[in-house]
Amino acid sequence: MSSNNGFVLYHYEPSLAAAILFSVLFSITTLLHLYQRVKSGSTCMNPFIVGGFFQVTGYGCRAASHFFETSTTLYAIQTLLVLLAPTLYAASIYMILGRTIQFLHAERLSPVPAKWMTKIFVAGDILSFILQGAGGGVMSSGSVNSQDIGTYIIIAGLAVQLLFFGVFVSVACVFHFRFSNSQTAGTDVNASGKAPWVRSWNALLWVLYLVSGLILIRSAFRMVEFAQGFDGYLIGHEIFMYVLDTALMFVLMVVMNGFHPSGVLGRVKGELVDCEMLVSQGRDAERRV
Repeated sequence: MSSNNGFVLYHYEPSLAAAILFSVLFSITTLLHLYQRVKSGSTCMNPFIVGGFFQVTGYGCRAASHFFETSTTLYAIQTLLVLLAPTLYAASIYMILGRTIQFLHAERLSPVPAKWMTKIFVAGDILSFILQGAGGGVMSSGSVNSQDIGTYIIIAGLAVQLLFFGVFVSVACVFHFRFSNSQTAGTDVNASGKAPWVRSWNALLWVLYLVSGLILIRSAFRMVEFAQGFDGYLIGHEIFMYVLDTALMFVLMVVMNGFHPSGVLGRVKGELVDCEMLVSQGRDAERRV
C-alpha cells in the first residue's frame, strides 16, 4: 500500500490479529518487568522497560495501520519504535555485565576496564540508536528518494549495533573464562566444586549470551532485509518480521522475566561482602592469563 506521494508503505495488508496479539503479549511481559523493577530497585533494567513500551506502542500502531494503510504517521511510529526497542535492550545488557564484574570484585579479569565497559558499549548503543532513529525518520518522510537514503542510514546503525555487540560478547566470554578458571575449592562448595554464588553468576552470564544471540540474529535479519531494498523478498513478506524480529524479542523479554538480574544481584550482593577470596582468586588468575 502506498501513500499519496507514491511511497510504498506496505507490500501487504498488515495483519491485525498478529499486531494485536504481540501488542498484548509485550504489554504483559513489560508490565511484569516494571513490577520487578519497582520491587527490586534494579535501575539497570530501566532502558529495557522503555524498550518494552516501545514494542507495545509500535505494534499498537501497526494494528491501527490495518485500517489506515496509507497513514505515514502510523507507519513512521511503528517502524521507529519496533526498530529501536532492541537498542534499549542492549543498553541494559551492557550494564548488567558491568555490574556483574563489579559485584564479583573481578575487575582485573575483564579485558575492558569495568569502569569504562558500560560507558564504551552504551556509547556505541547510543550511536546505533541515533543512526537507526535518523534513518527511520528519513525513510518515513514520504518520498522514494528519502526511502533509499533512510535505508542506508539504518543499515549503518545496524552495522554499528552488530559490531559493538560482537565485541561485547567476546569481552563477556573472555571474562567468563578467566573467572571460571580463577575458582578454587573453598569451605562453602557443593559437589560440582563451585560456590553457590558462582553457579548463580555462571547462569546469569549464560542468560546474557542467550539474549545477546537473539539480538544478533534479529539485527542480522534486519540488515539483510534493508539491504535487499523495499522491493526485496524479506520486506515484502510480513511473516519474516514476526518470526525473526518480533518473536525473538518477545522471547528475550520473557527470558529476562524468568531470570531477572535482580534475582542474582540481590541474593548475591550480601554474600559477596566477604570478597577477599574472590579478589585473591582474581590475582591468581591474572598471573596465569
